[in-house]
Amino acid sequence: MASSDIAALKAAWLRICERLKDEVGDVEYRMWIQRITLGALDEDEITLYLPERFLRDWVRAQYGQRLQSLWREESSSVQHVELKIDKKIQRINEQTHRAVERQVEVASTATIGEMAHDDAVALEHDELPAFASNIEMRNDLSVPLDRRFTFDNFVVGKPNEFAYACAGRVADHPASPGFNPLFLYGGVGLGKTHLMHAIGLKLMSRGNISVAYMSAEKFMYRFIASMQSKSQMEFKEQLRSVDVLMIDDLQFLIGKNSTQEEFFHTFNALVDAGRQIIVSADKSPSDLSGLEDRLRTRLGCGMVADIHATTFELRISILEAKAKASGTPVPPKVLEYLAHKITTNVRELEGALNRLIAHADLVGRPVTLESTQDVLKDMLKAHERRVTIDEIQRKVVEHFNIRLTDMSSARRARAVARPRQIAMYLAKQLTSRSLPEIGRKFGNRDHTTVMHAVNRVAELMEQDPGLAESVELLKHMLES
Repeated sequence: MASSDIAALKAAWLRICERLKDEVGDVEYRMWIQRITLGALDEDEITLYLPERFLRDWVRAQYGQRLQSLWREESSSVQHVELKIDKKIQRINEQTHRAVERQVEVASTATIGEMAHDDAVALEHDELPAFASNIEMRNDLSVPLDRRFTFDNFVVGKPNEFAYACAGRVADHPASPGFNPLFLYGGVGLGKTHLMHAIGLKLMSRGNISVAYMSAEKFMYRFIASMQSKSQMEFKEQLRSVDVLMIDDLQFLIGKNSTQEEFFHTFNALVDAGRQIIVSADKSPSDLSGLEDRLRTRLGCGMVADIHATTFELRISILEAKAKASGTPVPPKVLEYLAHKITTNVRELEGALNRLIAHADLVGRPVTLESTQDVLKDMLKAHERRVTIDEIQRKVVEHFNIRLTDMSSARRARAVARPRQIAMYLAKQLTSRSLPEIGRKFGNRDHTTVMHAVNRVAELMEQDPGLAESVELLKHMLES
């Protein structure tokens, strides 16, 4: 194969990865897609490699059709995708696993959680996945906190002010009534992790409080390590001895029943002992389908705080603060341009600004609107509005103050049915999804139900100026 063809395949694969990352989120992407290695193109079939059978089978079941669809969109020469196991990578993983196992055997204190056999049984030959090789068997129980994430540099606005206030309250008075547990939820890159780090840093600054912070991903794989080293009781005792336990991205535990079981008992032990628990997820406890009911109930019994999507004003405030801290002059029109173009993820917004500032420093030219469009053309292209049905549903339920589960429920009360019809109407107007596809996203409804909703909303918009204004406002917010 010519070098130009290889380069084209690599470029196509990078674009596919970016699209999948947008679709599945950071946690799922790191767990599954990031483990894939690009292979060769043989006639019309592209080969992708994974290090283990468990990972290969999972990716094939969950993402196989989507991978094939994306490859066909990217390259007309690719019609089929084959997922295989890379034996070389597998051998490296086996060596890594044995090294981790030895570390666990000699560790006197180590981890934060456990995972029982039925959560690990799918790992062939009792192996840890490759990404579990990053497990740190250290004497402290916490993944290091990022000292940049403080309360002082968290930009507060209407979408996050309540969550910020709750976080501050817990940092000042941990385990106070009504605030234990503290459950923070919201989309990717909106500040959940920042607030958790800020709480941890403030508590640790006192010097007499033990804080343990980790992602749910780390929780699970440290549990695997403790199970394999037969040191579960040590991990339980160490975990339940901390003053504050923080678990980030709890949605990762969905479907992992025994890990949920251990977390539930740990949760009860800590709360009963007057210790603080802080959890974050992408949805509220009531919307995390797949969690055990008793765990969902416990998570919702404290303080639940939502971090909404950023407003234009908040994005401007964040950019102004970051630009000021950098010391590089950035024209207001550039900040406004970025705030309009990158709307869903604060991390990417800050990354775009950092990239602009670095470019200006390196080439010795000031930041301008023209240079912004040139330097960030790849990022801005990726952020061209691709409205999803999930996004439409979230915006509609927020606007009408109903629950996200109402979008797929069987409830026919007008206060629920009308917003659901409006969401279907917007899905038809703003996405390329077919009527059956839209119906499936609304509780597996028939395509005729969707068609009726679309026609009904169109009729009502002609009759009711107030409804028409609401629909147009929603449409504008989704497209902006």
